[in-house]
Amino acid sequence: MDDAIDGIVGQWRRERPDLGAEELAAMALFGRLGRLAHLAEPLVGRTFARHGMGTAEFDVLAALRRSGEPYTLTPTALSRTLMLSPAAMTNRLDRLESAGRVERRLDPENRRSMLVTLTAAGREAVDAVVAEHVANERELLSVLTAADRTRLDAILRRLLAGWSETVGGAD
Repeated sequence: MDDAIDGIVGQWRRERPDLGAEELAAMALFGRLGRLAHLAEPLVGRTFARHGMGTAEFDVLAALRRSGEPYTLTPTALSRTLMLSPAAMTNRLDRLESAGRVERRLDPENRRSMLVTLTAAGREAVDAVVAEHVANERELLSVLTAADRTRLDAILRRLLAGWSETVGGAD
């Protein structure tokens, strides 16, 4: 069953016969991963939109929620967890604080640091969306068998581990 990526690779094979089969296979894999990411974003994001938030806001709320009580992290810890720059994290926190979903306060143990805490409204919001979110993701993967999903997960885990070592532990 051919797809658009096969067409692109076929064009490169025709135009650049010097490119090896393994290189073109790698191009095809990256092409498919890129298309999947591009297609998944709005399909996953629609759940968040129904709850008045975007993926970016959900990610912060979810990181705080899964950290456990008291649902508090520093902006630095959140940035590391979400692989964001401090500026990007500040923008997200500004939006969430304006919406009443998080609060920021000085860390009483380190006055040079802030603490970000999930508010009751933030906890209610993330709890309302997370079950629907994981059900949506499960549905999106329903074209694969359970065995396929397990194999794919193992392969992607191995790939991420290999890349994490290459880029210095960014996981």
